[in-house]
Amino acid sequence: MDKKKIQGLIDIAKENQINSLSYEKDGEKISVTINAAVTSSIATAIPVHQNENVDNQISSNEADYIKAPFVGTFYNAPSPGAKAYVQVGDKVSKGDTLCILEAMKIMNEIEAEKSGIIEKILVDNESFVEFGQNLFQITSA
Repeated sequence: MDKKKIQGLIDIAKENQINSLSYEKDGEKISVTINAAVTSSIATAIPVHQNENVDNQISSNEADYIKAPFVGTFYNAPSPGAKAYVQVGDKVSKGDTLCILEAMKIMNEIEAEKSGIIEKILVDNESFVEFGQNLFQITSA
């Protein structure tokens, strides 16, 4: 096993905030697991205060955005055809699952960082999202 290859996989996992990663090629198998205690907040959405330039009627003190904690594919439901986790107008509690972000074939549940009401869903189902991209707008309940 090449130490550079292993370190490269560790770096990829850390950079993309992934807890575990597996690689297999030509009979060579490598699994990397990052300490879940250190990265447990990765799959939790990070609220950030709204930019005052955004055109809406909610004051910046009341509205937050749930942002993508890493790049991936956005899924609004646990499986195709299933009911969406949340819809506009839904009241959510801290820890409720809002969506799934798939990164490198790993499904990561994104949870509400605070309680509130979903004002807007800012991405379409099955669309690719960037790190830090706004996913939801949530206001205090």
